[in-house]
Amino acid sequence: MEKELSSSSDVSASHVGRVRNRRRPNEVTTDGNRTNGPTLLVSDRNKYKSMLIRTYSTVWMIGGFAFLVYMGHLYIWAMVVVIQIFMATELFNLLRKSSEEKQLPGFRLLNWHFFFTAMLFTYGRFLSRELVNTVSSDHLLYKLVSGLIKYQMFICYFLYISGFVWFILTLKKKTYKYQFKQYAWTHMILLTVFAQSSFTVANIFEGMFWFLLPASLIVINDIAAYLFGFFLGRTPLIKLSPKKTWEGFIGASVTTIISAFLLANVMGRSQWFTCPRKDLSTGWLQCDPGPMFKPEHYYLGDWAPHWFPWKEVFLMPVQWHALALGLFASIIAPFGGFFASGFKRAFKIKDFGDSIPGHGGITDRMDCQMVMAVFAYIYHQSFISPHNFSVDAILDQILRNLTYEEQRNLYEQLGEMLGNLCKADKLAACL
Repeated sequence: MEKELSSSSDVSASHVGRVRNRRRPNEVTTDGNRTNGPTLLVSDRNKYKSMLIRTYSTVWMIGGFAFLVYMGHLYIWAMVVVIQIFMATELFNLLRKSSEEKQLPGFRLLNWHFFFTAMLFTYGRFLSRELVNTVSSDHLLYKLVSGLIKYQMFICYFLYISGFVWFILTLKKKTYKYQFKQYAWTHMILLTVFAQSSFTVANIFEGMFWFLLPASLIVINDIAAYLFGFFLGRTPLIKLSPKKTWEGFIGASVTTIISAFLLANVMGRSQWFTCPRKDLSTGWLQCDPGPMFKPEHYYLGDWAPHWFPWKEVFLMPVQWHALALGLFASIIAPFGGFFASGFKRAFKIKDFGDSIPGHGGITDRMDCQMVMAVFAYIYHQSFISPHNFSVDAILDQILRNLTYEEQRNLYEQLGEMLGNLCKADKLAACL
């Protein structure tokens, strides 16, 4: 009897074991693919649904972004501010613990105090000239804004010190470690979000071209890498991102560099993209585009093969600089995404958030954009922007450092100097 029971129990156990270990149809397909060779991403049926959702979200994002570009520089700046708030929210919530938060009422408000202090400091430094030019017609408002700009650094430092004192006064037993960890984490977020995205705003007002082209190249590189990897991906690229493949990386690099050269020619023809914005208005822009955006004639001659239809071309000098932006966007900027992947693995999370269907959170989409924005700003200041003292730079210093009375005295003195010069040399321009 015992033998029968033991044998029946063994049979049932083995049957349960077989049931538990029974493979699902998709698992069998995966094993079959492994025996035949490397698994193609396109062979996974479930990926098509993810691709459809991702495509739908991408179309909406591109459409909304195009509308903001049409509206103007001020609206794009507002978009950057909203993105910064979403990114900060996602990163603040990453290390937050509800048990400790209950013991620290108001501690979350301290994080946002530091956030908006950093916002006031960075945008006050980058957009002081545009702000002064916007309110120059109103004497009282002009004096108020000029005073705020003059003492902006002191105001921001006072706000930061008040937050520092606030933090010290809120320290409690049994939560010291958590509070100091949050304090350090807040400063890292400010460094990550503002130290990089503030360069994006600087690029916008230098000329929308220097914001729109780098941002577009990141989007093109991301889409091309996804498509090439989806249909051709076989060779893993990096362990931090198992879905990244060499086929996707190389295909996206070639596509991005070619797109940079062509897009620079298209965007460089519009003054809406090339003219810098010197105030915070939204009106149409007109300016001299400068030599970078004026087509130059290139005669191909013997360099072109006999079947090539064009023996001469007209190219803008900025197109050669666009190749450098495309090279960086395709080779270096993706490492911002790899850094984010490693960061998420360290905290054992899939995405920073779920605000964008199919893409994750805002931070998941902005990791490469941040790296690209800093490079675009540094490249523009190093190789494009003139280094001599221009009239705009001198006027900027006058508006930032002189009071209204001092500016009026300077204007009168310049008028007297110009009058004396006209009398002495009898210049035709003064007649």
